[in-house]
Amino acid sequence: MLYWIYQIFDVNILQYITVRAGIAFFLALIFTLTLMPRFIRWAQNSDHHQPINEWAPDSHQEKAKTPTMGGVVFICATIAASLLSIKFSSAYALGGLLTLFLFAAIGFQDDYTKVRHNKNLAGLSARAKLLLQIGASVLIGIFLMFFADFSTKLYIPFIKTALFDMGSFSLLFWIFVMVGTSNAVNLTDGLDGLATVPSIASLASLSIIVYITGNAVISNYLLMPHFNVGEVAVISSALIGALAGFLWFNCHPAEVFMGDSGSLTLGAFIAYMAIISKSEFLLILIGLIFVIETVSVILQVGSYRLRNKRVFLMAPIHHHFEMKNWKENKIIVRFWIIAMLSNLLALVTLKIR
Repeated sequence: MLYWIYQIFDVNILQYITVRAGIAFFLALIFTLTLMPRFIRWAQNSDHHQPINEWAPDSHQEKAKTPTMGGVVFICATIAASLLSIKFSSAYALGGLLTLFLFAAIGFQDDYTKVRHNKNLAGLSARAKLLLQIGASVLIGIFLMFFADFSTKLYIPFIKTALFDMGSFSLLFWIFVMVGTSNAVNLTDGLDGLATVPSIASLASLSIIVYITGNAVISNYLLMPHFNVGEVAVISSALIGALAGFLWFNCHPAEVFMGDSGSLTLGAFIAYMAIISKSEFLLILIGLIFVIETVSVILQVGSYRLRNKRVFLMAPIHHHFEMKNWKENKIIVRFWIIAMLSNLLALVTLKIR
């Protein structure tokens, strides 16, 4: 709508991505701060609370009455703010909205099933969830290849030119990145605000990278690939604003959890931004906390199956520190610090090519 106002009424300032991104941020923030208290009251009255896994640390049992599915609110706020702010002729922006919608639908189905049966393990089976994630990723990959006509070349950090053209194999690569990141954020979402701030940090870094990639002058100066993807930064800014509003209620002690409807969607959108900015490998640094959490689970499962021994007291690794009697706030803030430092380092690497 804002871009439409610029075209019809010649409000020149609204043509700029940075201006519309700023407006989208505050719109999503206001929407979330306004709607979330109403959602929390509704969830409490209708008994839509978070089922706690019986294997979780004892301290988690006191969170059993905390409402979940807060991700539905901030994702809807993001989509609403984006629809008011983006340039609809951008195929990449439409692809971003498609990513939000598809993965939010998967997460909502999983959350709603858990809440309805009041059991943490009663959601979608691991196989069903994985198949749905793969299906959604395939649709997004096909959209990029055939509707957005996106490049299939592979870029890596520190190298200014593409390594080679992946061709049709790029679809498999994008599916791996999207499904892997989606599940990594989902694994991280185990403590109050633990996944929220690292997601904000990752989205902020990727917003800068996407904006640079979409700007011919800046991308040329930094020897980065150039694709007309800058409009997606508006959606990302809206999502950051929505997450800031969500954090107001999600910080310790949390009044609401995001649920899979939030965490799966966040991971998928972070992956989408990395893909369209050709930053898939840099995502390891941008999402370092998510990588650490995922690797801890892989090591734990692998070690137990091969040696019948555990590497950690409990996985993901944030539970390991809980079992070592670290205070929840200490774990959360230290993980936030790591996330912010790793993202600053990722941005510094853009100049090294």
